[in-house]
Amino acid sequence: MWTATRGASVTDQPTRTVTKSEDEWRQELTPEEFAVLRRAGTERPYTGEYWDTHTTGVYQCRACGAELFRSDTKFDSHCGWPSFYAPLAEDRVRYIHDRTLGMERIEVRCATCDSHLGHVFEGEGYDTPTDQRYCMNSVSMRLVPDGDDDGSAPARG
Repeated sequence: MWTATRGASVTDQPTRTVTKSEDEWRQELTPEEFAVLRRAGTERPYTGEYWDTHTTGVYQCRACGAELFRSDTKFDSHCGWPSFYAPLAEDRVRYIHDRTLGMERIEVRCATCDSHLGHVFEGEGYDTPTDQRYCMNSVSMRLVPDGDDDGSAPARG
């Protein structure tokens, strides 16, 4: 049975919930962002902005700005999507059993706004502390390089 590994350090980001109608999300997100974040789509491998990025910083949910992953847990899995071995903290994400496409997977969603981020896999043999691969869509996240965030509202981009 799959169990979540406790993430890295917990920051003092407050717990909050973002609830919007589908029409509000459609107005705020690009069509590609909406398809992935709100309809659980997947971007094509090796096409996303962050699959091969090594910039130091924090990855936020593109829909709500919640901090999800740190770059120090990102690793090269050679799968074509950004891969992390742990979320910033377990309360930043939630998990859903996904039985679509004729397989059993664990979907990862933002705990703040319930947006689809990707899937998590374990037991694949990666040389990481958790042996887990959080396979995320670049379009679901925004990388804020260290020193660039002024703590204001989530940036779009």
